[in-house]
Amino acid sequence: MADYANESSGLTTSRPKSRSNKWIWIGVPVAIAVILAAVLGGVLGSRAHNKNKNSSSDAATSSPSGEAAASQAASIKEAVGLFPTATDSQYLLPLYPSTTNTAAFTTPTFHESSNSDLAWPKDPFQPAKPAPTSARSDRPRLIAPSYKWDALPQLIKNDPYLKFWNDTIFGNATQYYGLDPVKYFMDGSSGILDNAREIKMRIKAFSYVYRMTNDTKWVDRAFVELQNAVGNGTQPFGVDGQDKWNPTHFLDTAEFTAAFAIAYDWLYDAWTADQRDQIMTSMKFYGLETGLNAYTNGSTGWWANNIEGNWNCVCNSGLTMGALAILGDDDSGLAEQILAKTIPNALSNCIWAVSSDGTWAETANYWYFGTTGLAEMTSSLMTATGSDYGLLTNNPNLNKTGLYHMYVTGPGSLFAYGDHGPNKFSTTANAILFWGDIFNQPEYVLFQRDQHDAPEPWSMFWYDPTVAGAFWDGMPLDHFFDNSTDQWGSMRSSWTDENALYVAMKAGTLQGHQTHNDLDDGDFVIDALGTRWAGELGSGDYNSPGYFDSDDQSSPRWLYYRKRTEGQNTILINKQNQIVTAHPTVKFDSSDTQQGSSTVLDVPNDSTAFFTADITSAYGNVTSFKRGIRMLNGRKQVLLQDDIDAQGDIMWRMHTNATVEISGTSATLTIGDKKMQMTILNPPDGVTVTQGPAQRFDDDPPLPSGATDQPNPGVTVVMINLPAGQYSLQVLFNPQWDGMSANDFVTPPSVPIDNWSLTSHNSS
Repeated sequence: MADYANESSGLTTSRPKSRSNKWIWIGVPVAIAVILAAVLGGVLGSRAHNKNKNSSSDAATSSPSGEAAASQAASIKEAVGLFPTATDSQYLLPLYPSTTNTAAFTTPTFHESSNSDLAWPKDPFQPAKPAPTSARSDRPRLIAPSYKWDALPQLIKNDPYLKFWNDTIFGNATQYYGLDPVKYFMDGSSGILDNAREIKMRIKAFSYVYRMTNDTKWVDRAFVELQNAVGNGTQPFGVDGQDKWNPTHFLDTAEFTAAFAIAYDWLYDAWTADQRDQIMTSMKFYGLETGLNAYTNGSTGWWANNIEGNWNCVCNSGLTMGALAILGDDDSGLAEQILAKTIPNALSNCIWAVSSDGTWAETANYWYFGTTGLAEMTSSLMTATGSDYGLLTNNPNLNKTGLYHMYVTGPGSLFAYGDHGPNKFSTTANAILFWGDIFNQPEYVLFQRDQHDAPEPWSMFWYDPTVAGAFWDGMPLDHFFDNSTDQWGSMRSSWTDENALYVAMKAGTLQGHQTHNDLDDGDFVIDALGTRWAGELGSGDYNSPGYFDSDDQSSPRWLYYRKRTEGQNTILINKQNQIVTAHPTVKFDSSDTQQGSSTVLDVPNDSTAFFTADITSAYGNVTSFKRGIRMLNGRKQVLLQDDIDAQGDIMWRMHTNATVEISGTSATLTIGDKKMQMTILNPPDGVTVTQGPAQRFDDDPPLPSGATDQPNPGVTVVMINLPAGQYSLQVLFNPQWDGMSANDFVTPPSVPIDNWSLTSHNSS
C-alpha cells in the first residue's frame, strides 16, 4: 500500500534491519516516495551508540547554565552520537535503543552559545530597513551565506549529526556524479516535474561538495547538468522555444528555476563570466519570464489565484529564488518585477495552507512539497535581504505545522490519506528544522534530525547545533486536530518503540483540499507489532481521464477505486459514495499520557484516548451514523465502533496486506510471524464477515471512456455486512503481543458513542 512504500532507491552501503513481513508495494507510480538525497546515509543500518546507556549519566547530576550548559550538551552529544541505532528498512523510520540516558534524553531545548565551535555566529548582514530588492553583497545569498560556510567545518567536527549528514551528502554527490545527465521524460499531465526535482537534487549536492572542497570537478559536473536541462547537452531535452520547462505545468518551471538559482548563487565565484551569463539567460528565458507572464495568464498561472496549497508555495518559491539569485546582475528589472509578485501572492495564498491547528490543507504527503517550498522561499529572502516580509508571522499558526507532521507519522509510516503526490527527490521534511529553529520548537529539530531524509544540503544550514534533549521527553502520546476542513486524531502507545500501537482516524470536509482528498470520512489506520494492519491505497493514476476535474459530487475522480468510498477504511451504504458536502462534527479526549526521557514507556493501565465523529451528513440514506475509535487496556487493544441507523445495506470495509482467516464473526490477520485478532463483539443478527479483492464492484458506475482502474495486488478487503437497520457494530482489535496470554486481553462493555468518556470502558 502507498503508506508502506519504501522510500529508498536501493543505493545504500549500510545494513538496514531485515524484516520478514511479506508486504507487496502497491499504489506507487514510478517509485512515488523516492528521496534520493539520502540514498547513502539515510539508512543508518546497524550503527551503534558510541557509549553505553549510562555513558554520560554523571553529567546529569549538575545543571549548568549559559556557555557551560552549551559545552556540556555538546560533550554529551559527542559521547552518545546519533540517537537511533538503525533505520527500519521497510518504513524508513528511526529505531531507538531500549534504554534510559538521563544525560542525553532530556527536555528539548536550545543552549545559546557564542562559541563558534558549537553554534552559528550571528549573520553580519543586518540591514536597518530590509527590502526585497536590496540584497547582501557577498555570495552565496540563498539559504547558506558565506559566514555559515566559514563556520560549518568546525561545527561538523563537534556535532555527530552534521558529520553524518556531511558524509552522506558527499556519498550521494559521488553517486550522482557517475550518472548520466537526467533524461527528459514527459509524464503526461504530471509534466517533467520528476526531471526538475532530480536535477535540483543533484545541483544541491554538487554545489555543496564544491564549496566544501574547492574541487572544480563538481562545478564542471553541475554545468553539464544545467546545459542538459536547456537542451545544450548530448541528448535532446524537451521542446524548442520558451516552453522547454513546461510552463503549462508550472511546478516544473518553478523547480527548474530553483535549481538554476542554486547553481548560479552557490557556485557564483567558480563560474566563468560566460557561464554565469548562460545560466542567467536560460533562467530568465525559460523560468522568470514565463513566471512573470503566469500571474496574468490563467492557463499557466491558475495557482496564483486563491490556491492555498503546494502549487502556490512551490511556484512562488522557485521564482523568488531565481529573482534573488540574479538581483543586481541583471539590469532588465525582471528580478524586481518578480519579487513584487511572489511575496504578496504567497502571503495571500501559500501560508494559509497551514490550518488553524497546523494541519496541511491538502494531504500528509503534500505537506512535504508545500512546506519545502515555503521554507526555501522564506529562508532565501531572510538570508538574501534580511527579512521574511510576513511569511513567518502573518499566519499565526504556521508554528504548529511541525506538530502536524510528527503526529501524522506512525511507526508504520504516515497516515497517508488522499493523494501522496509525485516522487519527492529534492523534497524532504527538513522544513521543520527551519521552523524549529525560527519558532523555538526544539522538538521539531530533534524529531527530524533522526529521520532518513534529513541528510541533504538544506539541513546543514537550517539545523541549529545548540539543540539538546530528546523530542519524546514530555511529548503527549495523543493529539487531536479540528479546523474548518480537517478533523482527525492521532494516538499511540510510544514515540520510540517500533512495535508501538498507533491509531489515527479522520473526518472533515470532502472538498477544499485542492482535489487531492478521497471520499473517506471515518477512515482509519492501525499499526502494531512493527507493521501496518489497516492502511491506505494512496494516489490513483494522475493521468487518468477526469482525475483532477473537480471535487464535485459528479466528478470523474470519484469513479476510481482508490478515491471512492469503497476504497477507504470506512462504511458503505448501498455501495454508494459519500456525499461531498459532508460536514462532520467530532469529539475527542485523552488521558494526556506523556512519554518521559526513557525510550521505554511503561504505559499506565488507565491510559487511553478516543476520537468520535458524527458523519451522518456524509450519507444520503442514514438517519444517524457515529463512528468512534479508542485505545483500551493500557493502549494494547483498539475498539472501533459504529452506531448506525441506515435505510440501506451496510458494508464495513478495511484494507490490509495481511493474510486473512475468517472464523464466524472473527478474523485472524497474519503478516509474517505477527498476528492481529479482530472480533465482532455482541454480533448483531444477520452479520457476516467476508473478504475480497480491492477493486471496483461489478455494478459500480462505469469509468470515463478509455479509462482503466489501477490494480491493487496483494491487498485484501475485510468486509462486515449487515442488512438495513439500527446497530451498534463493535470491532475489537487485539494485536498478539509477545508475553500476553488470552486472559490478559479485556472485553470492553457496550457503551453508546454518545456516552464515551475516558472511564466509560474501564469495566469488563
